[in-house]
Amino acid sequence: MRGERGSGMVSSVVGVTAFLVLLLFGSQLAMNLYASSTVTAAAFDAARIVAGANGDEAAAEAHLRELLDGYDDVRVDWTYGADDVELRIEAEHPSRLLAAVPVPFQRIVRTVTVRRETFR
Repeated sequence: MRGERGSGMVSSVVGVTAFLVLLLFGSQLAMNLYASSTVTAAAFDAARIVAGANGDEAAAEAHLRELLDGYDDVRVDWTYGADDVELRIEAEHPSRLLAAVPVPFQRIVRTVTVRRETFR
């Protein structure tokens, strides 16, 4: 058996590599949580605008697209019930670290239901 000369460098490289992988995973997770909460808040805002007294769907979608300016491929689907408005939104996560590698949870899909405001 040979000596242990140079083993410190190998273990340091392995340790730094593991640390960087965990750091990239953590930063991707944090960006995904931020993007998901941003899409949810923007969808709730737009649904609240439509459920209001004026019910202006065009203004709500313009506001939604303004809030989600950097997001790719935003799709909006409105459903009207007797007493509520439902908004289903699909958006592509804007912050991909590696464009060539498919990262899970890149597509954000949220459904928000808001009761309509009516005067009695």
